[in-house]
Amino acid sequence: MKTLLVNADDFGFTRGVNSGIVEAHTRGILTATTLMANGAAFDDALVLARETPTLDIGCHLVLVGGESLVSRQEFPLTVRQLLQAVALKRIDPYVELKAQIDRIVQAGLRPVHMDTHKHTHLFPPILDAVARLSREFRIPWIRRPFDFPVEPGGLPLSKRLVSKAFGVVRPRLERVLKQNGCRSTDHFAGFSLTGRFTAADVVALIRALPEGSTEFMVHPGHCTAELRGARTRLKESRAAELAALVAPEVRRALEEAGVKLSGYRSLKW
Repeated sequence: MKTLLVNADDFGFTRGVNSGIVEAHTRGILTATTLMANGAAFDDALVLARETPTLDIGCHLVLVGGESLVSRQEFPLTVRQLLQAVALKRIDPYVELKAQIDRIVQAGLRPVHMDTHKHTHLFPPILDAVARLSREFRIPWIRRPFDFPVEPGGLPLSKRLVSKAFGVVRPRLERVLKQNGCRSTDHFAGFSLTGRFTAADVVALIRALPEGSTEFMVHPGHCTAELRGARTRLKESRAAELAALVAPEVRRALEEAGVKLSGYRSLKW
């Protein structure tokens, strides 16, 4: 059985991102999203989440960019700066991320999956905090952001280098998740495609899916003035991703390939 979970990052980032995520779910193939507790449009996302109960809501944990819910100070702008701050004990990942999950849970949501902004849980101190919080909040599903094999020549050099670097930390991540009883989908896709896929790319991905469950990470949204003014490289590409996710040929490809769409709550484990 081939099962696809289409999971959108950045719910709560801007109102246009929020509405694009909901549209990708109601009109397209998106099944889940992860919510930024420190996002500027968090309250708007809560309203939409309550109005869209079929959309799985998880936690998008943020330690890079945005504002801390604990200190009310700005987080570092780069992963390198974050790791320096953690090493110098200027940031406690457990305390910061617990506050974010607390805010989501206290709003009445019951998340069952988590991922991190910029995949920061690949790094040991943050991974340890995420695994601990997974146990404490009973949020079992954690992202393993390692793309299943794609044609290397089709990727930009920067993507290939980062993907190779991810592979170095993969054994520890998988070991820590297993030790803490965390769950992950069998496969993952989307890192190499972020900000650059079309409906044709999604169709090709569907046809290439391996057996088992695959998380497809996406970033749909409406590119409003609010998003254009935000600190992110993903702007017009969000509208392009939205268009791909609602394209009728993508839905047909799922049917032709016999791929089942699923959220995390209905995924067997």
